[in-house]
Amino acid sequence: MSPTETRTGYGPIAKSLHWLIFALLVAQYAFGWTMPDVHRDTKPDGLIAWHLAIGATIIGAVLLRLVWRLMRPVPPDVASLPKWQAWLAHATHWLLYIGLVVLLGLGWFNASARGFPVRFLGLIPLPPIAPVGSSVGLRAGDVHIFLSWCLLALIGLHVLAALYHRVILRDKVLQRMLPGGGA
Repeated sequence: MSPTETRTGYGPIAKSLHWLIFALLVAQYAFGWTMPDVHRDTKPDGLIAWHLAIGATIIGAVLLRLVWRLMRPVPPDVASLPKWQAWLAHATHWLLYIGLVVLLGLGWFNASARGFPVRFLGLIPLPPIAPVGSSVGLRAGDVHIFLSWCLLALIGLHVLAALYHRVILRDKVLQRMLPGGGA
């Protein structure tokens, strides 16, 4: 199987990164919803530590996915889609990437302002990107929470569009990203 995209689907690397990010986001939202609220004296342990570690891991996976996407664009088999659908799909994908990068950056910025260590894979420390106590960094947490809901809505739109193609249009758009399908 080729690591590159084909006319009918994404290659195994793009698919693996897509589904890895999906799995990490499921875990991230679960930890984010169940972890305690973060206050001035909160310690970064337990579910908060997991949330930070998964967030840092998502940063790495998203950066790899973006590099891969720039090197290997979307498979060109969208000629059968109306132009508005192709445009909307393209815009939605880039909004997902931008939303992830901004959301992750704000989380890292907030963690740095709180003095929380951020570790890729829970092991490799990432440098702080805000000084401890930064008022802007501390407020970034509120924006991070708001944008997490916006990203979730955009993910919902993405899933609904994939299901629309599978159930209503009965085309092969969804199969292009499914493991074993389309490539």
